[in-house]
This record gives sequence, structure tokens and C-alpha cells, in this order.
Amino acid sequence: MIARDRPGQDNPAPGSDETRIPTALQTDRAMPMPGPSLGAILLAAGAARRMAPSGYHKLLAEFDGTPLVRRAAQTLLSADVSPVLAVTGHRHQEIGAALGGLDIRLVFNPGYASGIGSSLACGFSDPGLSQQDGVLVMLADMPGITPDHVKQMAEMFRRHDRAAVLRASHDGQPGNPVIIPRALCEGMRRLTGDNGARDLIRRSDLPVLDVEIGPAALLDVDTAEAVTRAGGVLKG
Repeated sequence: MIARDRPGQDNPAPGSDETRIPTALQTDRAMPMPGPSLGAILLAAGAARRMAPSGYHKLLAEFDGTPLVRRAAQTLLSADVSPVLAVTGHRHQEIGAALGGLDIRLVFNPGYASGIGSSLACGFSDPGLSQQDGVLVMLADMPGITPDHVKQMAEMFRRHDRAAVLRASHDGQPGNPVIIPRALCEGMRRLTGDNGARDLIRRSDLPVLDVEIGPAALLDVDTAEAVTRAGGVLKG
């Protein structure tokens, strides 16, 4: 951007010695700060035990004709986060088939039955995420999350210098997705069993910021009734 003339100064003739060229500092100031490099982990490994009486898998339920797990993956891809990993476990072959043709990596967690901690560790151990500024963790059973929600969280992550934990919220209640900054990724790789990231985040002393995104932050579908209430059709 060419610097403006000072008040009262005549415009110099083009090509004259007085024509000011923007300095490197001025050019840097004019350039917008680049967005954070943000990868994503889609957690799609759980056994969905509360669905067991129905015999259906909640992630294969269809919303607007699309399996829920595929809808969640498409949300992340449309929000321009990369790479996107889906951690699978229970009925992984069917989940993998539902994700067929998408630009995501499937990572099978053989210890998925032990709990969410093992799936988080499995995802964060993927070398493709090691150089990202942060990783967005999204549960695959949240039909209300949109690309705009993810972009809103990514922008807030950038504004806070990529050095905070961000979690989606509604009316003061924390929910999902969550963005984990690079400083915590090593600790995430060491999670086990059903231990989530809460204690790790508390011990880190990093700021934890809530991002209001509306009711979608709290809407997951853990039962057959919840699927149908949210507008899904039970399949699989």
C-alpha cells in the first residue's frame, strides 16, 4: 500500500526523486495476519452403548440423506482445516465406507473400547498434525455443527495468538468442538483409557476461552430418540 501524502504537501511527479515507495515495514503492516494452521480430529470410534437397544449405529443415521459421520467430516473439510483425521473403532469398516471418497485420513484405534482418551492419543499421534498451530477436536455425533462454527473458532484462536484452549459453548455451558494448541499436543498423545483432556488442560495454566456458537455446541445424539428428535433417520 502506497503511503498517503502529508497534509499540505504537493503530490510529487511520477518518477521524481520525491515519489515514496512503501518500506518493508509499511508493507508488512498492510498485510493481514495469516490464519492459524489448524488440523482436525473427528472422533468416530465409540461403541455408542446407549444405542445398543435399537441395534442402530448413530453415526450411520442419515441427516438430509447423508450419514452423520460423513456430514461431520464434510463440515470440517468445508471449513478449510487440514489435515482432517477420523479416528475409528467400533464397526470401523462401515464407518470407513460412509467416509469413502473424502479427503480425510482414517486412523483405526484398536483400543477404542477403553475410552475416549485412547482415541485422542491415537489421533494426536498422527505425524500429519505435529506441525500445526492447533488441532480442532470434534465429536462425530453433533449434527448441528456447521463450517461457520468451525471458522468462528479458528478466527478466535488466531486472535489469541494460537496460545489458548478454545471450546464451543452456549449460554455459558461448555460444549464441543474444542481447539487444542500445539503446546498441549505432546500431552494429548499420552492420554489413556477414558481420561479426556480436562486434567491436562487444567495443569497447563493456559487460558481457556469459551466461544458462543449457539445450541449446536451442546447437541449430540446418544440415543435413538435423540437422533429422531434432531431430524435424523435411523440406518445401519
